Amino acid sequence: MIYYKDGAKMMMPILTKEEYMAIRNGGEQRERVKRIRSGEESLKTKLVQMNYSCLPNEDGTLKGSTRMSSTVGMDIDHIPAEEMQAVKERILGKAQELGLLMLEESARGAGYHLAFKRRPELSQEDNLRWASELLGVEYDAGAKDITRVFFTTTAAQLFYLDDAVFQIKEQGARSEGQEDSAAAGGDTSNSEPKYPAEFKGIPYTSIIAEYWRRTGGEPSEGERNKRLHQLTVNLRAICDNNEEWLLEVMPRYRLSEQEMKSIIHSACKEPTKGSRLMDQIVDALNGTNASDNDDDEVAEANSSLFTLHSSLKRLPQGVKDSIDAVGPHLAMPVVTAICPCIGALATGVVLDVHGRKKGLNLISYIAGDFASGKGDIDPVVDAWMGEVQALDKMYQMQEDEWRSKKRAAKNKKEQPEEPKLPVRCLTLNNTVANLAERLANTEGKHAFSFTPEADTVAQKWKSTMSDFSVMLRQSYDGSKYDREARSADAVNVHIEHLLWNVCMCGTPDALYRVVTNYTDGFQSRIAIARTPDNTFAPLEDKPYVLTSRQTERIQQIAHLLPLMQGEVVLPKLEQKGREWVERIRIETMMNDDKVRARQRMRVCVTAQRMTCCIMLCRVCEGLIQKHGMNGAEAQLKQNPNLWKELLQKAQTPQLLSVYDAIADSLLENALHFFRDRIENAFNSRDYTGCMSGERLKRGKNDSIYERLDVQFTFEQAMQHSVAVKGAGVNHNTVRQMLKNWRKQGLVMLEEDGKYRKVK
Repeated sequence: MIYYKDGAKMMMPILTKEEYMAIRNGGEQRERVKRIRSGEESLKTKLVQMNYSCLPNEDGTLKGSTRMSSTVGMDIDHIPAEEMQAVKERILGKAQELGLLMLEESARGAGYHLAFKRRPELSQEDNLRWASELLGVEYDAGAKDITRVFFTTTAAQLFYLDDAVFQIKEQGARSEGQEDSAAAGGDTSNSEPKYPAEFKGIPYTSIIAEYWRRTGGEPSEGERNKRLHQLTVNLRAICDNNEEWLLEVMPRYRLSEQEMKSIIHSACKEPTKGSRLMDQIVDALNGTNASDNDDDEVAEANSSLFTLHSSLKRLPQGVKDSIDAVGPHLAMPVVTAICPCIGALATGVVLDVHGRKKGLNLISYIAGDFASGKGDIDPVVDAWMGEVQALDKMYQMQEDEWRSKKRAAKNKKEQPEEPKLPVRCLTLNNTVANLAERLANTEGKHAFSFTPEADTVAQKWKSTMSDFSVMLRQSYDGSKYDREARSADAVNVHIEHLLWNVCMCGTPDALYRVVTNYTDGFQSRIAIARTPDNTFAPLEDKPYVLTSRQTERIQQIAHLLPLMQGEVVLPKLEQKGREWVERIRIETMMNDDKVRARQRMRVCVTAQRMTCCIMLCRVCEGLIQKHGMNGAEAQLKQNPNLWKELLQKAQTPQLLSVYDAIADSLLENALHFFRDRIENAFNSRDYTGCMSGERLKRGKNDSIYERLDVQFTFEQAMQHSVAVKGAGVNHNTVRQMLKNWRKQGLVMLEEDGKYRKVK
């Protein structure tokens, strides 16, 4: 951190995350960032200043600078607003390859600051050039000098922070109250390491982070020494059992050097042996790294796929295994397919979304051309539903036995009573009556249907597609379903809450045969994913397959999910959903895009349910890691509310970021397949509604609002509205649009009758 003493710019090292975050949010920092972003740019110089790059200067102008920092600070400035999110995702996606340590948004919100591991063999500028080429972005050429400081923002603008940025050797530390006499640019908070910071190309910080993830998370205050001892016992296997090396790479959690030495010495005194867990962690991280570059080109074909792909290492057991079984290029399709499975298995979980309490009711469709990889998803779905399918086979054997008895007693007065068995995995190659009867017999639990060929639905339900649509719409809402018939022999059902999750795979044209109405709400209730275009992809030498180990890990999670019962409110996930909905609302208002604006409403609900499914898997994973499989089951049975407590903790920034990836993907795909059809349906003379006027596909940065100058007239708004939406625009349409903008605070009406943009 930079400070001033006797008119000279000085530096003081920040040694802990707690101190770092306190500085970012302390004093008037938050208020100043807010005012800067409202237009008071002159306040920028009053923000906290930090330096991440320094080298000893040959001319001696950096007094007190004696050591090269192990980090490099990079300034990426003047990024167009429409590219900000993509640049951030690209940086986070390359975090491990880059050696990313910190990523923050700049004070004005038009760029990023990042810190990454220095490559000591390269000069300062060569380090920046290397990172620039890796990330595909240009660094600020005016910020390449070693004394460059960053005007730091608050925790709200901090997207990534690795504790490794604070790790130093003991001689670099300062005692309480001690100041650093180095001039700005000198850095005593980093020292040249004596031992390698990587093992087989993997930073020890990444290995330790994965160890914590697999063993129940970072240690709490009361278990710190014990957990650090356990980490040391495992980590020494890849540090040559060297106590000095371990002291250099081990996290400290505010323990003194003497305390750390004692823990490490005690662990190294134990009988020497290898660590199977550490071998698995290294293999997993190496395996992930090895496949990343191979899959990037395919994954980038779909931005939402790439977003999820960059988060693979943070996804929980079961979900991660499902993706590993099909490959990262099918990450979003397989997640979209398994979430209805997870929701059906966790049938007792009721999630509060926007104040409405519903089960994890989900309907998904995986769209892709033939031979695009959809078939790889089939065995993954079977792995999730294996336990339920085994029970169903037993029930079906009982039904077969009843049918045999009924045939044998065909002419007898006494007929065997038909059993009402709770078969839950239902084929879609069925009649409305039979399906309704099955759904009535699930004992209040979710039924589940999967078809690898959506044309099965289109053909079987061709004459009763409206019935199919109604049943699925009501199942998404968990609402009441009734079916009555006059005949005593006909099927009569009364279901208080219809619970039926469905996953279909098929070609895009089959999707249009399944969804034939675009105004009844069926389309907006379906979560759609697309397989990437593999038309010219080379044949894989080692195709992805579902292994027995992956199946076992999936089934462990699937076994625990039914033990969770009750209602839950997830405030962080709810806030995430509301922020996403509001962002889309503003974007669509600026372009008067009513189709996209309406789609966001159910997309938000579906994405929250899917993210909750993933978080439930994290809860199960943590219990298994801490207690073993049998212990996890016992914990859930003995403490019925334990899962709720753990689910609150599962609302981590990493898993919350998955929400954005899912929501963006669902919205993008819904519009990709249905925008034109929805517009035509709402504009039809047969439909009377509020949506009128011809609309064309436009991006958020080609909106009517963005086209207009800061000050504009009604006639100019009319002109640009016609240019964007076509000749169907009239004066009333434009007046209503401007009224909406004024109400939202986007524009204000001035005395001369002109409009002025407010933000």
